[in-house]
Amino acid sequence: MSKIIKVLLAEDEPSLGQIVKESLETRNFKVFHALNGEEAYEVYKKNLPDVLVLDVMMPKKDGFTLAKEIRLENKRLPIIFLTAKSQPKDVVEGFQHGGNDYLKKPFSMEELIVRINALLDRVKLKNNYDSISIGSYVFHYTKQALSFNNELKKLTHRESELLFHLSQNKNEILDRSFILKKLWGDDDFFNARSMDVFISKLRKKLKYDENIQIVNVRGYGYKLIC
Repeated sequence: MSKIIKVLLAEDEPSLGQIVKESLETRNFKVFHALNGEEAYEVYKKNLPDVLVLDVMMPKKDGFTLAKEIRLENKRLPIIFLTAKSQPKDVVEGFQHGGNDYLKKPFSMEELIVRINALLDRVKLKNNYDSISIGSYVFHYTKQALSFNNELKKLTHRESELLFHLSQNKNEILDRSFILKKLWGDDDFFNARSMDVFISKLRKKLKYDENIQIVNVRGYGYKLIC
């Protein structure tokens, strides 16, 4: 028998919240519905859900603020934002506050379920990669750190996520558009320039092993060679 997944749904529209709750519970999910951010935080502490689905605009505490607070306690809990906003800057802000995915209203239940399952599968996958060898380095994914000759250097969240995807595609091209949408929310020019900066930072941190390269494959993406 498969495990029942616990979902915290923070949605201030009672009718929409009830529809989502009932739909998910017919598909082997247990849903805790909160009507505002403060209530959602209390439900989170009491029930320890497997995934959070947070409306951005809520009374008492908005979804971004709630996610930021929860991220101080749990770095790996999957978070999906629900919003009617559609501007790229809003999507970027969501990821900056710890979101893993972003679903625009109106949405289909099938799409929400697919995204929940994809995030949970990703968590399971990453749990199997606590230490990843990259040449003479060891990448500690869960600690967001890189060690060389027993010296540990911390990585930012985005550096860690980018290096994880590069390491999972060693000696193969990591598609530029895919990783931009995954980590930045959009593959526009400004986000592409931002990613170039992060690639440069990773190159500097991996410079002590001359057999490691992160090469730019023009028009396609990046390749971690080691």
